[in-house]
Amino acid sequence: MTLVVLAVIVLFVLAAVKVMSIYELSAELRGGRNDDVITEKEGKNQAFYWVLFIAGLFAFFIWTFFEYKDKLLPEAASAHGPEIDLLFNVTMATIVFVFFLTHIILVYQAYKNVYRKDRKAVYFAHSNKLEMIWTIIPAIVLTGLIAYGLNVWNDVMYSGSKDAMVIELYSKQFDWTARYGGKDNTLGKTDFRKIVAGNDLGMIEDSKGNDDIITKAEFHIVKGKPVSFKFRSRDVIHSAYMPHFRAQMNCVPGMETSFEFTPTITTAEMRTKLKNKNFNYVLLCNKICGASHFNMQMDIIVETQEEFNKYIAEQKNWMQQQAAATPAAVTASIK
Repeated sequence: MTLVVLAVIVLFVLAAVKVMSIYELSAELRGGRNDDVITEKEGKNQAFYWVLFIAGLFAFFIWTFFEYKDKLLPEAASAHGPEIDLLFNVTMATIVFVFFLTHIILVYQAYKNVYRKDRKAVYFAHSNKLEMIWTIIPAIVLTGLIAYGLNVWNDVMYSGSKDAMVIELYSKQFDWTARYGGKDNTLGKTDFRKIVAGNDLGMIEDSKGNDDIITKAEFHIVKGKPVSFKFRSRDVIHSAYMPHFRAQMNCVPGMETSFEFTPTITTAEMRTKLKNKNFNYVLLCNKICGASHFNMQMDIIVETQEEFNKYIAEQKNWMQQQAAATPAAVTASIK
């Protein structure tokens, strides 16, 4: 149905263009007036159409905002989320204010300075005053926004929580792997040369990494407990994006990046809020990383400390997983 409507609109525009072309051609053949000469009536009509157009544009903009405002960002579920949302709202309010102001000035000038026979256009080449106004004011506004944004960025990126739970998110075409730091909350060392079947992360056998817990499909975090994420990539640049937590960080081959946040709403609580029992927080890849980019999704479960402890107790650590796998090639690859 949408395609039919679009096709009708396109055909209508094309037909209107053809009708106008025929009208202009017929006027020339009839030896009519010179269309290059604009009458006062035509000038007033054009000015009136400008007013109608801008009024319609504003009405459409306002309707779109209220109709789709809940599609911009989902509810924030991290401690720093309200800061990010406020920064977003302030920036958008500034942009919208400038949008309305400039278009109002535009249509006002078009309406005020409409063509009249008894008025001559003024040649206005330069004004230092105007140059100063439209240079200094935007510079001040942008400087304020940048300073505000940097302040929020510093608060979000450098919180420095000492008790944060450490989780690595490892990306490759086209999936995610989560690795917990284990009982010592410290990630073991890895080496890309150790990557083989059964050792996708290139884990090296050492005392720090033996208790690491590796999971696929989903990972669990605790409400109210800071989480320090470490990001790595095996192949191309991916981007770990967790929209509800206002968190995004590039995963770059050959280096480790990081991001920290504290979840504030459990999955169960969000399901109740949204009245959707199937809801899950999700980790996405926000870089177009290849043909199956859309497959790079991983569920995130936010729960209480008791629920998390139960979940972790049910998981095998890396050494236990390797012992269960038993192939001699895997054992040899990690030594």
